Amino acid sequence: MLKPDMNFAKSVLESAERIVLGTINTLQSCNYDQEQVVTYDLAHIAAEVEAAKSVLAYGTTGESEGNLACAFIADVLANLVGKAFGNEQYWAIEVADMERFRNFNNIYGSPGFLAQLADTKDSSPLDPDFEMVRDVFRRFATEKIAPVADDIHRYNLDIPEEVIAGLGEMGAFGLSIPEEYGGFASGTGNDYLAMIIATEELSKASLGAGGSLITRPEILARALIKGGTPEQKNYWLPRLASAEIIPAVAVTEPDFGSDVASLTTSATKNESGWIINGVKTWCTFAARANVLMLLARTDPDRSLAHRGLSMFIVPKPQGEAKGFLFTQDPRPDGTIGKMEGRPIDTIGYRGMHSYEIAFENWWVSDDHLVGMEDGLGKGFYFQMEGFENGRIQTAARAIGVMEAAYGAALEYARNRKVFGEPIFNYQLTQAKLGKMAAIITASRQFSYHVATLMSKGEGSMQASMSKAFACRAAEWVTREAMQIHGGMGYAEEFSVSRYFVDARVLSIFEGADETLSLKVIAKKLITK
Repeated sequence: MLKPDMNFAKSVLESAERIVLGTINTLQSCNYDQEQVVTYDLAHIAAEVEAAKSVLAYGTTGESEGNLACAFIADVLANLVGKAFGNEQYWAIEVADMERFRNFNNIYGSPGFLAQLADTKDSSPLDPDFEMVRDVFRRFATEKIAPVADDIHRYNLDIPEEVIAGLGEMGAFGLSIPEEYGGFASGTGNDYLAMIIATEELSKASLGAGGSLITRPEILARALIKGGTPEQKNYWLPRLASAEIIPAVAVTEPDFGSDVASLTTSATKNESGWIINGVKTWCTFAARANVLMLLARTDPDRSLAHRGLSMFIVPKPQGEAKGFLFTQDPRPDGTIGKMEGRPIDTIGYRGMHSYEIAFENWWVSDDHLVGMEDGLGKGFYFQMEGFENGRIQTAARAIGVMEAAYGAALEYARNRKVFGEPIFNYQLTQAKLGKMAAIITASRQFSYHVATLMSKGEGSMQASMSKAFACRAAEWVTREAMQIHGGMGYAEEFSVSRYFVDARVLSIFEGADETLSLKVIAKKLITK
């Protein structure tokens, strides 16, 4: 095994960063929204370069760490060159850059080098407090979630109440809620990292029944912290932290996904509260939820776009997973409020269950408008407060799924014999595993770096980058892990098939990849 040359790695990475900056400058001088393919590629290459910068520092801590870092940087360089080929007018790669990239990749991107990394573990040393967080959630995931994860997926079951209760007792739902409201967020700067570690460990066992479950309170809690009245914070946050109340998010509509500003669901003021009418879709965990965080149009002037939206906390009974219909008592004018939920079957991410919910004259009292009168027209901003934090959590979920897939592939490769020897002994298998290890390491180090930034009130764009990169990477890692299993990878009895279909949703929710790349990452890069 060659020793990593971190100075060489730093040098080529600086060149890659310069090329990205050059492409940004080029797109600033044209209508970048008309050059969507290049702009999309820029967003992803910029995210990979940021991930590489994070893993570069990690690579200086030891030889195996350096080898993983160099392997990942080589992959980033190859991707950059591939995107530039045929589009040189946007990507200002110089001949000298190409030569240095080629020399670096001849060493650290070679099949032989990658093959030697097949069983290289990412040590990711943590402070003792965070090691304890990792151990506690890893134990719970192994003992309580993993034994039921495959059945939840295979038979589209509900998440067992004992899993929800157990995580509630551990305080998992209060990781992002301040201590003053019964949560565990101390405000010391470590809160984001604790959430990432817990999310990753639970996602290894199950994306839906583990990692995604504990993110349920996140968006509503952040919205309340941002814009709720003191009374709303004191009432709702402790109940979210203890899991007495499980929330779901009702933002997306059948005709409007990422285009939140165009939402049509309305909330109309009456003498004692608000009347909600409209349809929401992709409301995850909505049947089990006790409340919905609902974004509705409170100003009928559509020209106001997102400035006409407000956020409501909509209480509801727990419903059946197969669908639900709730009605309210008749009001003085004889109107009866209705809420009807229809399940949406999905290929993966089961246990959560997503729903389309129709609201017909559903009433909520004034005190369920987040921020009360001061919150009118601010719902979009309250929602985005939670969504930005949700993106780094989604990256952590992707890392957990990748880690599970890698572990399954490694074990299967050692035990499965083809043509007389374990498939682990073949270079192609080893090179795939080596690349997986490098990608997972970079994803994890990037998420840790973003957690540090967010603890300082920074890192909004990097959180989006981390999400975009890790979620797309998870598709490749789980696909190759499934491929290593051969025909058995296509069988539901092997968990790797679950990892594959679960990974597919990661680039869709919490901001579809195309919209996230074009409208968030690239826009911030080009217009800053």
